[in-house]
Amino acid sequence: MNISNFTEEIKTEIIKNFAGGRDNSLSALSAFIRTSGSLLVENGVYGFELSTESEITAHFFAEITERYLGVAVDGFRSSSDVASGKDRLVFTCVNESTEELLKELGILNEEDGSLFLDFTIKSELTESEQGRSSYLIGAFLGGGSCTVPDINSHSTTGYHFEIVFRNRVTAEEFAGVLCSFDFLPKLVMRKDSAVVYFKSRDAIADILNAMGADGCLEKLDKIAELKEENNNANRVNNCSVSNIDKAVTASVKQVCAIEVINSTVGLQSLDEPLFVVAESRLADKNASMQELADRLNISKSCINHRMRKIIEIANSLSQD
Repeated sequence: MNISNFTEEIKTEIIKNFAGGRDNSLSALSAFIRTSGSLLVENGVYGFELSTESEITAHFFAEITERYLGVAVDGFRSSSDVASGKDRLVFTCVNESTEELLKELGILNEEDGSLFLDFTIKSELTESEQGRSSYLIGAFLGGGSCTVPDINSHSTTGYHFEIVFRNRVTAEEFAGVLCSFDFLPKLVMRKDSAVVYFKSRDAIADILNAMGADGCLEKLDKIAELKEENNNANRVNNCSVSNIDKAVTASVKQVCAIEVINSTVGLQSLDEPLFVVAESRLADKNASMQELADRLNISKSCINHRMRKIIEIANSLSQD
């Protein structure tokens, strides 16, 4: 099962299943700008620029901006990201409609006739469950990634879901939005960015469900199932190897004890039951205790008891 592009699979599915509509589009676009956008001012007019490595994501936001929000997109251009070395698609929106749109998105706010950049999340965008889901979708499309463990790895960790924001204020408010879903995210600063993240498979499953990524949720469950099967197989194998090592150690100890008795007082000095067990062990040094018990037609506990007596006799002779 290929898990290397799990993030892109999630993004493709949530775009395909996006509910659409003006309210959902406002929530998604606002979150996307918070993670992958920047403000522009041209000739005194406020607008925004969006950037993404994903062509499908770029076209998705261009479409909902024009179709549901009624704002024209000025066009696409390609830009190289120096940090990652990857190409990014960039498109801008700067026209007579974008300033009002930015106010609706909660990116711009106005006080005493002056506009200012507002880092808080506009409450109207996340009042409904659908609005919160749309905001989560937009944030993930802009700054999200999800990794799952290699199925063949012995590690019990490897689940990681994160969304990177441009500033801590928005990230903290977004964490609050996630808490309304009963999610409990963690937040950490990474250089100048704020990262909201989870490392629990169950939490990631809940998030995929909230975003409507049912196909990826099914794949996540399958990955977990295969991972558990492999881990169980490894545990069984390790247990078998451990038991073999213990059996070999026990056999060596028994043989040494029998040889001590034989070289000092002779095996003939043993009681007949012990003598028979000693001879049987020397005849097959690799046999398990159960195999010896079966050959002598006695129980395993009985042969264990007799072997312990032989070892005790050998220890006493060694001390003398």
